[in-house]
Amino acid sequence: MSTGDLLSIQPIELKFQVELKKQSSCAMQLTNKTDKYVAFKVKTTNPKKYSVRPNAGVVVPGDTCNVIVTMQAQKEAPPDLQCKDKFLLQSVVVPDGVTTKDVTTEMFNKEGGKIVEEFKLRVTYIPANPPSPVPEESDEGSSPKASVLENGHRNRSLFDAVSRSLEETKEKSSEAWSMISKLTEEKSSAMKQNQKLRQEVELMRKQISKSRAGGFSLLVVVLVGLIGILAGYFVN
Repeated sequence: MSTGDLLSIQPIELKFQVELKKQSSCAMQLTNKTDKYVAFKVKTTNPKKYSVRPNAGVVVPGDTCNVIVTMQAQKEAPPDLQCKDKFLLQSVVVPDGVTTKDVTTEMFNKEGGKIVEEFKLRVTYIPANPPSPVPEESDEGSSPKASVLENGHRNRSLFDAVSRSLEETKEKSSEAWSMISKLTEEKSSAMKQNQKLRQEVELMRKQISKSRAGGFSLLVVVLVGLIGILAGYFVN
């Protein structure tokens, strides 16, 4: 806030958001600090670029007047958002009862020792959409250390998966070898039993041959056939 003898001004710097092809406005408050009527007038170094409403008026004692300054839509962004435009606010004491329509340019002439207060206001441009801060752990901007740690975790997971697969394969292979060994033992046992049965059958045949040299009885034939069937079953 700027404080003069006649008016207090807020703000003392006009800030406009710059967005292409869009107007931008800011407000300024003028407060009469005296017990007299005060007339004011706003001028700019670039009147084609800005419009001021109202650009002139009267503020009664203790009252406040709102002034809206609008920057016209811009086709191109100013380089580096730099602005050399300025505004000049003039204020002067006027007779009581004076209204806005009575304000003239001559009221602000400094002739005849008339006191005319003047205050210069700067113009500042600000971007309409300021860039947001980049997160520290973004996907594209991650630090080399974070990338190394991430790759390490991935390699560890892959190693664990391969280890589990090898262990499962080893267990399955062990089970298969156990089954093969068991079947081999069973086959060997069956072959030994078959050989033993064959020897017993051969022994019985010899005994029968000695006891009955004349031929085989039907019972012996049936018995030999059954033994042969059993032997074939065990072999298979």
